[in-house]
Amino acid sequence: MKKSVLITFLGLSSFLAFSQTETPKYSYDPLKPTASHSKVQAFVTQFLNNYHYRKFVLDDSLSSKIWSSFIDNVDGSKAYFTKAEIDGFEKYRFTIDEAMLSGELNAPFEVFNAYRLKYKNRHAYIKDFLKKPMDFNTNDTYEVNRTTSPWANDEKELDKVWDKIILSQALGLKLSGSTDSAIVATLSKRYDMYESRVVKWRAEDIFQTFMNAFTEIIDPHTSYMIPSSAAQFNIEMSQSLEGIGATLRNEGDYVMIVDVVPGGPLFKSGQGSKNDYIVGVAQGDEGEFQDIIGWLTDDAVKLIRGKKGTVVRLKLLPSDAPTGTEPKLLRIVREKIKLEEAVAQGEIIDIKHDKKDYKIGVIDIPMFYRDFEYARQGGDFQSTTKDVKKFLLDFEEKGVDGVLIDLRNNGGGSLTEAINLSGLFIPDGPVVQRRTGRGKVDVESDTDKETVYAGPLMILQNRFSASASEIFAGAIQDYKRGLIVGERSYGKGTVQQLVDLDQFLNSPRQASRNKDNNGVSTGVGFEAKERFGQLKLTTEKFYRITGNSTQLKGVEPDLALPSPFNADEMGESSQPTALPYDEVEDAGFVKTNNINEKIINKLDVKFQSRLKSDEALKELVIDLEEYKSQKDKKEYSLNYELRKKEKEETENNRKAVKKINKSSGKNDKEEDLYLTESEKILCDLIGLLK
Repeated sequence: MKKSVLITFLGLSSFLAFSQTETPKYSYDPLKPTASHSKVQAFVTQFLNNYHYRKFVLDDSLSSKIWSSFIDNVDGSKAYFTKAEIDGFEKYRFTIDEAMLSGELNAPFEVFNAYRLKYKNRHAYIKDFLKKPMDFNTNDTYEVNRTTSPWANDEKELDKVWDKIILSQALGLKLSGSTDSAIVATLSKRYDMYESRVVKWRAEDIFQTFMNAFTEIIDPHTSYMIPSSAAQFNIEMSQSLEGIGATLRNEGDYVMIVDVVPGGPLFKSGQGSKNDYIVGVAQGDEGEFQDIIGWLTDDAVKLIRGKKGTVVRLKLLPSDAPTGTEPKLLRIVREKIKLEEAVAQGEIIDIKHDKKDYKIGVIDIPMFYRDFEYARQGGDFQSTTKDVKKFLLDFEEKGVDGVLIDLRNNGGGSLTEAINLSGLFIPDGPVVQRRTGRGKVDVESDTDKETVYAGPLMILQNRFSASASEIFAGAIQDYKRGLIVGERSYGKGTVQQLVDLDQFLNSPRQASRNKDNNGVSTGVGFEAKERFGQLKLTTEKFYRITGNSTQLKGVEPDLALPSPFNADEMGESSQPTALPYDEVEDAGFVKTNNINEKIINKLDVKFQSRLKSDEALKELVIDLEEYKSQKDKKEYSLNYELRKKEKEETENNRKAVKKINKSSGKNDKEEDLYLTESEKILCDLIGLLK
C-alpha cells in the first residue's frame, strides 16, 4: 500500500507536479488556465457539494476562507507581497464561490503570476546580498514563524526580512563547520535552484494549488491531484521501487518524510522517523553531500532512489528541531521495497521486576495488512490476524505471563484486519461503527466466538498510531479487555475514497447517466484523450462501540507516559479544518472487565513512584520539559556565540525525544524507555490479576 510522492514548493502547501508529456519552454510570461481546468473546477465543486461527508454551503463565508487559504499557500511566510499588494487582491475575496461553480480562474492566476515576478526580483536581491560580508556579531533576532506577522508596508521592510532569513541560514551552515566561502556557494546554489523551479511552474501547478486551497477548507484529507500527480500516485500504488522505503513530500523549503514504509531499508535501520526533513544526500560512502533544501520532491527522489545494493547517505533534521540544530547522518543500503516484510514480529522477553521473573510476549505490528487478492481466491493468504494468532499460540505454549502489542507509528491499513485482530482477544461482538454523510450507521462485528488469548494484555501506542490502530485499541479499551499505555493516538476517524475524474469527464454517456441518477452536473462532449486527474474525498466517519468517535480525540491511554507533544500537537486535532468530534448510539456489547478503574489506579501509583525514583525516567521528564520550552521558541539569535549556545542546549534536549522514539529503540532497545517502562507496567498488571 504505497503512497504517492506528493510535491510542494516553498510556501505552497498544495501539491505541485510537472507533466512528462512534453518539454515546455520556460519563461516568466503570464500563465493562463485551460478549458480543462475550468471543467474540472466546476465538476469537483459540485461533486464535493453533493458527496463529501461534510455538508457545506458555497457562500461568501466559505469564499473568504478559500481565498485566505490560497493566499496562505502562496505566501504564508509573508515574505514576498506587501500590504498594498495583498489589499489589491481583496476584490476577489467574496467572489470565489461563484467562480468555483462557473469554472472562473482569473483570480488565482493573477495572484500567482504576480508572485512569480516577485520571486524573480527577490532572487536578484538575494544574489546581491550574498556578495556582501555577513555580520555574525549582530544583536538581531530571527522570527521563525511569520504566519501571524503583519504584511510588510513596502519593499524596504521585505528587504530587512530577507536579510535576516539569509543570515539565519548562513549562521546554520557556519555552526555546522562551513567556511564563509562555502556558505556563500551553498546559499547561492540553493537560491538558484529555487529560481529555476519558480520559472518552470506551469498552469496545471497553479490550478492544483488553488483547488487544494479549496479542498483543505472542506477537510484536511480531501485533495485534488492533477493528471501527472495522479499518474505518479498510481505508479507508486502498483509497483515496488528500489530505494530507502519512505514516502516523501515538500513541506515549505524541505523534503519531508511523510511515512516510513514498513519493511523498507529506512524502517529496518531504525534511525529515520516520520516528519524528519532530508536536507542532504550523498552517493556511496565517499560521495560529497548535495544540499537539497529548496528542491522539489521529484528531483530529490532521483538522488535518493537507486539500484539495489548501492549506498546512499542522508542528512536528517527533525521537523520540530530548533534553528541551528545539527542534522544526523544516516547510511542506508538501497534494496527492493518488499511489503511482505512489513509484517508483525513477535518475541519473548524475560524480565526481572520487583524481584520476580516474568516472561512477556511482545508483538510489534507496523501496519494492518491483508492480501485481499489471495483471500478472494480462497488461498492461504497473509494477514495481520493470521500472523499474530501464530505468535499468540506460540506464546501460550511457552507459558508467557502477559502479552504486549506495540502499535507505535502504525498508521492503519485494513479495517477487516482491525476487526479480526480484535476478535483474537474477545469472544465475539461489535468492534467499530461507520456512519455515512447521510446518517446511516453500520456496525462491524467479530463473529468468531473463539478467544485465542485471554491473559493479561497491554497495547502501547503513540501520537502516530492512527486509523485502524485506533479502531483496534479503542475496541480493546471499550471491552475492558486490555490496558492502553503511551500517548493519545492520532485521532483520524474518517474514511476516504479516490475518484478517477477521467471516468466522469471523458464519457458523455457516463456523465449523462450520472446526472440522471444522482443529480450531479458533469457536463458532456469532452474528448476521450483528455486527462482530468483524481479526487480524494472523505465519505464516512468511524465510531467506537460506545458511540464515541475516534475523530480528533483518538484513543486516550489508561496510563499516559511522558510525551514531547501537547494533546493537540501532531494529530488530527491540530488540523484547523478537521471534521468535528461527535457521537452515535452505543452498539450494545458485553464488557470483559479484565481492566477496571481500581486496577488502573493501582498501576498508576506504581508508575508515579517510578517517575520519582527511576533515574532514567526522572531525567526524561526534565529533558522533555526543557525540550518543550525550546520547541515553542519563536525567535532565535543571529549572533554566532549566542546561537552556538542555543544549539548546544537544544541538541541535549533532543536526546530525550530519541529515548522514547520507537525507531531508535529498534536497534538500541536500552534507549527505548517507552517499551521498557511499558514492560514494567505489564508486569505490575500481571501481579494484580493473579
